[in-house]
Amino acid sequence: MDLGITGKRALVTGASRGLGRAIAEELVAEGCRVAVSARGEERLRTTADEIGAVAVVADMADPDGPAEAVTRAVEALGGIDILIANAGGPATGPLVTASDADLDEAVQKNLLGTIRLIRAALPGMRERRWGRIVTITSRTVREAIDGLALSNVARAGVAGAVRTFARELASENVLVNNVMPGSVRTDRLIEIYGSDAAIDERGRATPMGRVGEPRELAASVAFLVSDRASYITGVSLLVDGGEGQVIA
Repeated sequence: MDLGITGKRALVTGASRGLGRAIAEELVAEGCRVAVSARGEERLRTTADEIGAVAVVADMADPDGPAEAVTRAVEALGGIDILIANAGGPATGPLVTASDADLDEAVQKNLLGTIRLIRAALPGMRERRWGRIVTITSRTVREAIDGLALSNVARAGVAGAVRTFARELASENVLVNNVMPGSVRTDRLIEIYGSDAAIDERGRATPMGRVGEPRELAASVAFLVSDRASYITGVSLLVDGGEGQVIA
């Protein structure tokens, strides 16, 4: 299927590894010109070289980081048509013991960083009357998950921002959606469950009997930024193998 995004210019944040890297790689395969961003320069440049993208070093937790990422991506690509706002998950643990510093870090990185990133990328999209924005959050948006309190709080805010941006920008053909991964095999999942064996056991509890692979999540994102999804905005899409239907 031709997704109609050949030649489009994309910025993917949190893209040195995991879901961000998989999404960037998928967009490159679809013919996009891609800038990948993360704060760790060495790993980021290795990823960029391996997948055929441009490296843009920036820290989304820094108030100036989102604008810097957009500015550098625009300089490298000539503009941004597609924005994938992907931020790493906050620290694990309960809310009752989370410090104000923990909460501030989660909100700065996941919620405010995402809002700042979207606002920085908007002027060119609005001028061209074509833009696709996808945020990557978590199944915690749909339901609170024990031990992921900071994600429960901050990422729910991102979903609210997506719905709001979608309504404000729909008439300008700038579409804004959110993807909520379930259990997808990444370093983050190993951090949560401790080992590949524990992840496999978790996967057996899902209707599909396994966890997802990053490329499966990436394919969903590629569809949402394509011309094939031209009447979809304000959606939070679960990509979880049916996990949310049985674990509620």
